[in-house]
Amino acid sequence: MTRHPEDPTEQRDEPVLDADVLALLDEGLAPVPLDAQAQARIKKQLLRRIASDTLSEHTTVAPGDQGWAPFGKGLTIKRLHEADGVLSCLVRLAPGAVLPAHRHPVDEECVVLEGEMQIGDIRLGPGGFHLGRRGVLHDRLRSGDAGALIYLRGAVPEAALNL
Repeated sequence: MTRHPEDPTEQRDEPVLDADVLALLDEGLAPVPLDAQAQARIKKQLLRRIASDTLSEHTTVAPGDQGWAPFGKGLTIKRLHEADGVLSCLVRLAPGAVLPAHRHPVDEECVVLEGEMQIGDIRLGPGGFHLGRRGVLHDRLRSGDAGALIYLRGAVPEAALNL
């Protein structure tokens, strides 16, 4: 077959490089094993690049006074995330503030971040966790003498008077 430079799709009968040159090229392309430290460094760089490329997919809420709204007498709320009827939020309770008894359509998780909370007869300080089960009457919540800051994840509760 005759080669025509103006037709790049034309097939060739003979390889362009001889077998010895191809073997040397294949040998030069063989993977070089990396030590564990180099592998860890490359992995870290790749993960950092992937994370920075997907940063816009994440939600970040800065601390501070922005985003707080009244939620009731002595209560303010900062919505962090809401999806599929589930709300993640921070709730600040002034000293002695009360959330009345209520029910939730989904389980509610509560973590006390600052201060003290009383849920019925149970007292919780910082780091204390409470799980309010779906559909079960949730006793009233009352903050301690210094107030409280809590993290909640669940649905917006129905008022006890509407039960």
